[in-house]
Amino acid sequence: MMAGSTGRAGQPLSSDDPEHIGDYRLLAMLGVGGMGRVYLAESPAGRLVAVKMLRTDIADSERFRRRFRDEVARAAQVPPFCTTEVLDADPDHDPPYLVVEYVDGPDLASVVRDSGPLSPANLHALAIGVATALTAIHSAGVVHRDLKAANVLLAPGSPKVIDFGLAREVDASVHHTTTGELVGTVAYMAPERLEPAGREFTPAADVFAWGAVVTFAGTGRVPFHADTLPGLAYRIMTEPPDLEGLPDSLRELVAQALAKDPADRPGARELLDQLLATGPAGAGGTAATVRSPAPARRRWAGAALALVAVLAVGAVVAGQYGWLPVAAPSAPVGSPSPPSPSPVPSPTASPGGSPAPGMIPAGTQLVVRDDLTAAVHWEERTDEATGTTCAFADSLVATTGSESFRCPGPRDNLSDLAVSVDVDLVAPGSCATIWFRFTVTDGGYALRVCEEAYYFVTHGTPEPRDVRDLRRFLLDEPMDGRTRVGVAAEGDTFRFYRDGAQVGTWSDPTFASGQVWLGILQMDPEIRPPYQVTFADVEIWGRGG
Repeated sequence: MMAGSTGRAGQPLSSDDPEHIGDYRLLAMLGVGGMGRVYLAESPAGRLVAVKMLRTDIADSERFRRRFRDEVARAAQVPPFCTTEVLDADPDHDPPYLVVEYVDGPDLASVVRDSGPLSPANLHALAIGVATALTAIHSAGVVHRDLKAANVLLAPGSPKVIDFGLAREVDASVHHTTTGELVGTVAYMAPERLEPAGREFTPAADVFAWGAVVTFAGTGRVPFHADTLPGLAYRIMTEPPDLEGLPDSLRELVAQALAKDPADRPGARELLDQLLATGPAGAGGTAATVRSPAPARRRWAGAALALVAVLAVGAVVAGQYGWLPVAAPSAPVGSPSPPSPSPVPSPTASPGGSPAPGMIPAGTQLVVRDDLTAAVHWEERTDEATGTTCAFADSLVATTGSESFRCPGPRDNLSDLAVSVDVDLVAPGSCATIWFRFTVTDGGYALRVCEEAYYFVTHGTPEPRDVRDLRRFLLDEPMDGRTRVGVAAEGDTFRFYRDGAQVGTWSDPTFASGQVWLGILQMDPEIRPPYQVTFADVEIWGRGG
């Protein structure tokens, strides 16, 4: 897309975009990523560059600034012949930004979409170029983590692999990403990335993505395709890849790269050596029959069924960086439907574990998963006058000397939803509270979790401080220590859970949608402050309201 009056690639700047950042004049927006926006800009010397600017709504978080510094350091470690060269960076700027060379070339996804699959000779050259880039990237101690066709630029001379915004150092001691995050495009994800428990990312995941990229470039489709995200994930984890149409010279090597078990895949250097030892050939006319070793297939099948139970409620999203729902590629007309796995019940909840069976409303999707050890979705707040804080240690700690205090949460406006979170009533007599379908202006619902009972209330109607009891659910045993608390809202029906067991249900039509906040709502004047509660390992499913 041309950039309007700029006459260059990208989209015209909007009123929300700055005109300058640092010494660079912004000309157009090239794209939006997980951590920020990428702009076409002009340097003081008149050179066209690409500027990646951290999102303004997270720029104040030291966690994200630390991650941004890591990204700059990683990008600088990678040889510039295989990726965009780092020209400048200012992690301490408000907001932080990174400047790299501007590559005036289309991405692979656009080329295949507009012109069809590459010829055998061009495909072989692409496979060599991307394998060369991965060899250099891995030699620098980096795992890219988001290799896909859209992140391969067809620059003059050799392809360039871009966007290290989701990369991570191989050093396992670096953890700036919340456990369980599923990011990137699922069609290019290795099976180990889709396990519900998750694994440490290794270079083998990039090799799997290389196989998917080469398949897409040579056939116009990804090696695993389905109409739904659960079907796509199931095929990645259990089925052989569809490599029909790939040249014979590449088919076996791509099959090895797409092995289910990371140990069965070649390294990037081995890919490159084998590619250089062979040449391009005509496309094969028969479908390849490629099967991973039986033990690996059985192992991935079990994990796939568990994953499908989670994904069946909708596309995986991640609120942490404003991720959008992942769209699975559509299957070609006439292609077989993905196998329908047998229903698998959700496991019972445990502290920090999965939601209770039947808790998640149909059609919702995972919006937030956060261990609440840092200010990512929930904000830190302090009111010295009342001794009130929302702070982070090993959990979100809410402390107040007043009757009510909320820790602001994600901005997602949800209708049907489910919230599952670990709660601990630290100070005697304190009541932890989950606000949902809630806005500051209109009020909403709240579940007060007290030692002896759950209280389902409306808060903020007709006046901001008004609290109206809807229903009390007495607990069989008092709250004692960390407890997994759950609430689900589906239409006018509400269900409440404790450690996987349903505590009660109620119906009310007052509020249709709103946000999820955490905090304290104290109603007993006989209990003196301060009050303190903690929250940990929150998960939220929802549908936009």
